[in-house]
Amino acid sequence: MRLWLRLAAVYNILWGAWVVLFPQSFFAWADMEPLKYPTIWQGTGMIVGVYGLGYWWSSFDPLTHWPIVMVGFLGKIFGPLGYLMNLLQDMIDPKFGFILITNDLIWWVPFYLILLHAYRVNGFKLVKK
Repeated sequence: MRLWLRLAAVYNILWGAWVVLFPQSFFAWADMEPLKYPTIWQGTGMIVGVYGLGYWWSSFDPLTHWPIVMVGFLGKIFGPLGYLMNLLQDMIDPKFGFILITNDLIWWVPFYLILLHAYRVNGFKLVKK
């Protein structure tokens, strides 16, 4: 659990910093139209980076800090659902889906297993030491 949370932390912090510092780079790489308002994308990068800090802190005691993992897990489910909703309405470039692989999909199983273990151990109670 600790390893996966620390990997997620490092990934999210690096990805968030990349988006904040170089907001147009993903769109150039994916051969997509440049952003009209990159500050919105930079805000997304900031949020992702902050998630990374939460994952790092929760890695020290995942069973106690399972709510942080749950918030991340929900974000990793709702992000792809939002993409799919926009794709079906032809409101997003399909190439944007590439980002879902590393930002969301690869974390589903590890986060789910962490949450399952937390539930089995303490029933999702907020454990106080």
